[in-house]
Amino acid sequence: MTNLVVHGGTPLRGRIIPSANKNAVLPVLCATLLTCEPLRLLGVPDITDVRKILEIFRTLGSDVKMDHATGTLELHHHATVFDCKNHRLPEEMRSSIMLVPPLLARFGVARLEDNVKGCTLGVREIDPHVDVFRRFGSEVERAEGSLIVRRANGALLPNDHWLDYASVTTTENFVLCAAAAHGTSTLTNAASEPHVQEFCRFMAMMGVRIEGMGTSRLTVHGGSKLSGGEFRFDEDFHEITTFLALGAITGGDVIVRNSAPETFPLLDRTFEKFGVKITHEDGWSRATCTGPLKVQTPFTSNVLTKVEAAPWPYFPVDLLPIFIALGVRAQGNAMFWNKVYDGALGWTGELSKFGAHVFSSDPHRLITFGGNPLTPAVVESPYIIRVAIALFMVAASIEGRSEIRNATPIRRAHPNFVENLRSLGVQVEWTSEE
Repeated sequence: MTNLVVHGGTPLRGRIIPSANKNAVLPVLCATLLTCEPLRLLGVPDITDVRKILEIFRTLGSDVKMDHATGTLELHHHATVFDCKNHRLPEEMRSSIMLVPPLLARFGVARLEDNVKGCTLGVREIDPHVDVFRRFGSEVERAEGSLIVRRANGALLPNDHWLDYASVTTTENFVLCAAAAHGTSTLTNAASEPHVQEFCRFMAMMGVRIEGMGTSRLTVHGGSKLSGGEFRFDEDFHEITTFLALGAITGGDVIVRNSAPETFPLLDRTFEKFGVKITHEDGWSRATCTGPLKVQTPFTSNVLTKVEAAPWPYFPVDLLPIFIALGVRAQGNAMFWNKVYDGALGWTGELSKFGAHVFSSDPHRLITFGGNPLTPAVVESPYIIRVAIALFMVAASIEGRSEIRNATPIRRAHPNFVENLRSLGVQVEWTSEE
């Protein structure tokens, strides 16, 4: 178990250059298998999930040159081989399912372990992915401890599909399959998050013609031979938001590089609900407070201030824990509504160990009664990246020593997290125990 120990109460001050978005990097890495031409990726973060995918590439015989110091990755899949009897895709990582389409396209078969999963956010079915594979003409069968996906007709077949809900990874899997299928495929109710748009830009760089990027309807013209090239990742809007929130909750002044402020209007308004003003200037974003955090009273009387999280362009569900932490510290009451995952709010009982007052209305909604005096505590994080960070945020805002146990998920998304915090003046360290 890896824990984070923090001595809180210090306002964070300084500048941060955030890493790339894990949820853009991982599908892009999977997509590189679609081409035999050399690729150069810039800004690749040194995180555990990236290392797992690069290791499977090496196992398959690909040329992999990763410079972790500069974030430069050179890939060449010209000698890649795959044997479904011997090769296993990375386990305990949701993005492994996006290796299936390129393996189908190149080798006609892919194997997926039954326990492929990500954060413990509740039931995360793979049925939508199975539907996509089958619609493109693949057969899916269960084997011992795994699923075998086979290309049934010698080639992937173009098709039109309408998703039950706007799933990010299912959208990306559809695009990956459609790129390899000869003909035009259309997806309705597609996810449109910034990282999905970034993934689509990468696909376009390789030569896939995609119409409707950033909308809920994507048209993909597939079957062309894909090229190599160079691609630079954007900064992760999750990490930008996280460090802005850390500055706000500690009463500090944190400035974060942000080359895409056009994706932030709703996030900016959500910060304003807790008395935090966000400004964007010359490629940098900044959070400022004129006083203590305070929940802003709605114009409509007898209504709680709400943060409603759902698929983009709603407020991003992955960032809800970050704002729950702000709600705990802000004076006033606020309701938080997770409209996606049914098991993502079970961790909030840990906040009571700090002395916070949080009421769970049901599996999807909770209310924070903020502004209470809090004390340091030892808390346990579930295997959810930004829950570990949210618990850390609360701890960092309280004078004294706190410990976030099982904080390992942070390393799945945020390289140099502790180093960045130290540069902002926080006394924090990783500790390990058997």
